[in-house]
Amino acid sequence: MSTSPSIREVLARRIAGEIILSNKPEKTMHKWRELFAVSQATLSEKMLLSPSVISDYESGIRKNPGTRFVRKFIWEFPMPVRVEYLCKAIKGEIVTRPSFSIGEVRGYTVVDSGKAVETLSGFEYAQLFGATTERALIFTHIENGISPMMLVRMSSLKPKVAVYHGFKPDEYSIRLARYDRIPLLYTPLPSVEQLIKSLRKLYRIALHKKLGRPLRPSPKVST
Repeated sequence: MSTSPSIREVLARRIAGEIILSNKPEKTMHKWRELFAVSQATLSEKMLLSPSVISDYESGIRKNPGTRFVRKFIWEFPMPVRVEYLCKAIKGEIVTRPSFSIGEVRGYTVVDSGKAVETLSGFEYAQLFGATTERALIFTHIENGISPMMLVRMSSLKPKVAVYHGFKPDEYSIRLARYDRIPLLYTPLPSVEQLIKSLRKLYRIALHKKLGRPLRPSPKVST
């Protein structure tokens, strides 16, 4: 029985979200593989991994070296946030814009580009999405000549927008973004700490808006 791309996408989001939010991701991964009656050999072939890697993940032997780092910066907004507001919050600019309306994002993930390109497998890349792919995938520590958009291009899971921090997207990155019709943003904020601070402020604004409360300024600390 075949499924439509939309059904597959919804299911992929649910599986990825359940795995990343689980306290025991190895058991959750095993559960979904059993539900679809897929062998470790078949799954490893589809993911371009050896069967021993899948076995190690499900037994808990193999740990993602970047899991703690990635999970730390996965956030879901309390309500959808328009991309224009995201862009304003991080003092960004839209480098490439599809012909259609960009719309809203429901969360964001900040990930070290160098670590992602060097270490993430297809399964580990899926963990970047949290509960939904309707999010901004924000790449930091981008090195010249290594485009993190290659990860996006090779995966069936696509973010709503991609963001480059501190590195102006080159023509290759722009071309890859256009292939997948993904808006590509650039933010020149001077540090990752300031980037995270701006994103969390946007989160607070969304939370207070959802609760119908005015956003109060943070209290000043006397020195």
